[in-house]
Amino acid sequence: MLKSFFPNKILSISNKLLNVLVVVMVSTIIVGLIYALIISPPDYIQGDSVRIMYVHVPSSFLSLGCFALMGVASILSIIFKIKFMPLIAKSLAPAGIIFTLVSIITGSLWGKPTWGIWWTWDARLTSMVVLLCFYLAYIMTWKFVDNFEKANKISSVICIAGLFNLPVIRYSVDWWNTLHQPSSITLTSAPTIHHTMLIPLIIMLLGMTIYFLVIFFMRYKIELIKFKLKKKKYNKK
Repeated sequence: MLKSFFPNKILSISNKLLNVLVVVMVSTIIVGLIYALIISPPDYIQGDSVRIMYVHVPSSFLSLGCFALMGVASILSIIFKIKFMPLIAKSLAPAGIIFTLVSIITGSLWGKPTWGIWWTWDARLTSMVVLLCFYLAYIMTWKFVDNFEKANKISSVICIAGLFNLPVIRYSVDWWNTLHQPSSITLTSAPTIHHTMLIPLIIMLLGMTIYFLVIFFMRYKIELIKFKLKKKKYNKK
């Protein structure tokens, strides 16, 4: 599987394929939004405000999943010295921070009609802000540390440390008394959400996952090209 992310494999990906992914992404999100905003029913307690869920929940899933992948890439980079792993982690970060911001913003918008307040420092929301800080620290490290090896070591430590925050986010509603509702969808049990809401949620998750893949492949290709150019420049010296 790792061979699929070898530099030559990624650089051989044509713009045509990316364009196809963009078309599929837009089509999927349009269908998902039609389901979410028109076909799916309002919640019997929250009313139409529940429709924010169709963006909030996929964004939250992807923000956590993206950071988990960055953590795995960082561990592989440090332990096995796989050279392209830092570039993979670095390429994942922009999409991850976007999803984290969307999750926090939509969560705030959803919180106002549900809780009567835009923001509260409960465990789930606070741990998501901590995740945002880890994303920012990771991205800033690559931005301001010029030496590649040094930047890789610092950013990898930041990323690995941030992994400990993921289970806190996941189980915060179980460990502490919070305003945030428990998860309706888990990997270990059947969904507690009705199929009329589950279907558009899955469609939106699929569309946003394709968006994540498009952003990742574009960033990864750019990072590979920049790395090769820097390497050529260094060899000439």
